[in-house]
Amino acid sequence: MKGEGKMVFKSRMKWVGLLGLVLSAFSLFVHFLLARYTEDGISDYQSSVTIFSWRPIFENADRPRTSPLYRKLWGPIRRYEPLNPDANPRGYYAAAPPLQTNGYIFVRIQGGFHEIRNSIPDVVVVARLLNATLVIPEIQSTTSSKGISSEFKSFAYLYNEDQFMIALTKDVKIVKTLPKNLKGARRKKEIPMFRVPHSASPYFYLHNVLPVLNKHSVVELVVSDGGCLQAVLPPNLEEYQRLRCRVAFHALRFRQEVQELATRILYRLRAPGRPFIAFDPGMTRDALAYHGCAELFQDVHTELIQHKRSWMRKRGIVKGKLSVDSAKQRLNGSCPLMPEETVGILLRAYGYSSDAIIYVSGGEVFGGQRTLLPLHGMFDNVVDRTSLSTSWELNRIYGREVNIATYIPRIPPFLQEEKKLEEWKNSGPRPRPLPPPPARPKYPYNIEGWWGWVAESDNEPDRTVMELRTNAHKLLWEAIDYVICVEADVFIPGFDRDGKGHPNFASLVMGHRLYQSAASITYRPDRKEVAKLLEETRDHLYRANRTWLTSVRRHLRKSLFDGLTEAFAKSKPLSFLSHPVPECTCLRSNLNETLFPGSSSPSQAQAQAAFGHVHHCPAWIENASISRSRDKDNDEDIDEDDSTSSGLFFRPSGGNHEVGGGEMNNKEEAQLEDQEELEGAER
Repeated sequence: MKGEGKMVFKSRMKWVGLLGLVLSAFSLFVHFLLARYTEDGISDYQSSVTIFSWRPIFENADRPRTSPLYRKLWGPIRRYEPLNPDANPRGYYAAAPPLQTNGYIFVRIQGGFHEIRNSIPDVVVVARLLNATLVIPEIQSTTSSKGISSEFKSFAYLYNEDQFMIALTKDVKIVKTLPKNLKGARRKKEIPMFRVPHSASPYFYLHNVLPVLNKHSVVELVVSDGGCLQAVLPPNLEEYQRLRCRVAFHALRFRQEVQELATRILYRLRAPGRPFIAFDPGMTRDALAYHGCAELFQDVHTELIQHKRSWMRKRGIVKGKLSVDSAKQRLNGSCPLMPEETVGILLRAYGYSSDAIIYVSGGEVFGGQRTLLPLHGMFDNVVDRTSLSTSWELNRIYGREVNIATYIPRIPPFLQEEKKLEEWKNSGPRPRPLPPPPARPKYPYNIEGWWGWVAESDNEPDRTVMELRTNAHKLLWEAIDYVICVEADVFIPGFDRDGKGHPNFASLVMGHRLYQSAASITYRPDRKEVAKLLEETRDHLYRANRTWLTSVRRHLRKSLFDGLTEAFAKSKPLSFLSHPVPECTCLRSNLNETLFPGSSSPSQAQAQAAFGHVHHCPAWIENASISRSRDKDNDEDIDEDDSTSSGLFFRPSGGNHEVGGGEMNNKEEAQLEDQEELEGAER
């Protein structure tokens, strides 16, 4: 009986164990199904629950949106409200490309995000100019050899191919790939190739490329400097400028996954119900090296910048000396402003509170988070894409990537004790100074980071596959930042030039904002003037007097208007997309009739004075525009009590602080700033 009881007990235990295994397998199966088919639901849940690192901190009450100070800080700018985006053809322009073209243009684009975005509209215009069929451009940074996901093919890694082709159906004939016979010829390198110079003229294409295209039916263009067509075209080619705008602002849409994540981050930024400021530092290693700003940093960062400048000099990119006085460069406005100078001191002096939301963009901020520490000390809510998203969300936009085995250097063996003793005996007669200790082995943590080679060699090593993959990821990061910066309530750049002296990411953002919403606040501070202002109060920087604060406010206010004039003179000749006005805008007139019946609108006159001759909007835009209420016709600029901003910029102090420069009431300051604005309009 006892044996039979043991057998029954054992059999029951087996059944219990089997049932447990079945339930475990079923549970795993259900989890796999949930992970596979409910990605959208999970993402929606994650977007509704705060699972990222940012926790908003608001110490000051939000001002009413109708208050004059709110309008001063967050816009809109009344002077530019009549401007409306209009990139549609105006004069004679063929409605559709001809069925028979002269051949195919295959383009390879090299460079970073802003260089790619500058080049694609130029390539489309060249295809239209030569009556050629454009093959979807190949972005070199996103080819499969760079270790990225095989789900995407070059252009599709960053942009939406179908949207690009559909939006330009009436302008250029576009295909995804070359015909089979031409593919084979390209693999054998039998098709003619042109390395296009930066900002080439239409003459170059019509007299050099077109004859070869007619002969071979295909040409390959290699674009490497961000722009293959001159920015300012002759008046008879003005329709091609509007084609550039249609490409850049309508046809170039980011891949769906990237666009969705950018929209989600934008939603999280606006969730607290407050406006936010977008800031692009523009502090890349290439830009700092090109403009000679190495001494603004310390230690290994200075050495890295100097090494890059030496490399640029050897290749003819930089013509100047290797060693440059960075202090003079900074005072001349040739170096980027530090984050605490651009956003911290200037915006706090202008009137933005310490709990304003600051979004820091940029795929690379040279110096890392240490450079941004002073900015974090001055503002409570400094965020970027990493603090507003999860690693899971970022990994999702990369696609499925193959694991790359990282090389871990072996630890060199220790020197044998016998060898040490032998060296000691043969080191020379005594008495003598002690010889240096034997060189200790270099462990992996001694040379960590991408800059670790500086400690071992004078030559920068070739990039690994992992670094090439990271460069491709940076394109996606900058795409997210681009969307957020364009949609921001306020945008301010730290620097507007890249490592070749051309307009950079910030310049493209400012051009897009000028096209899409000209009345939104976009500061364009004069770095030379700002450096001068900072030097004037260097010893009392965080406890400035009222006179200095008034000078800063006056400069920032003027930068909203004079900055456009400077961009027209300096940036537009290098990149049309950095200032697509007046070619791609029109002027609404019904706003004038609504606000000022029987008279000409001051905003309209000021817009005409700022941008020259601006085309009047067609009737359908006039009818679609929303009339403004009469009580918003005066653009008041009122400064509230400055006791907090005139003291320490880092945190408002509880005590009373005396400030120099005399007392000035709010009414007088408002009159002063109104007078400054009128003077800027007359200018």
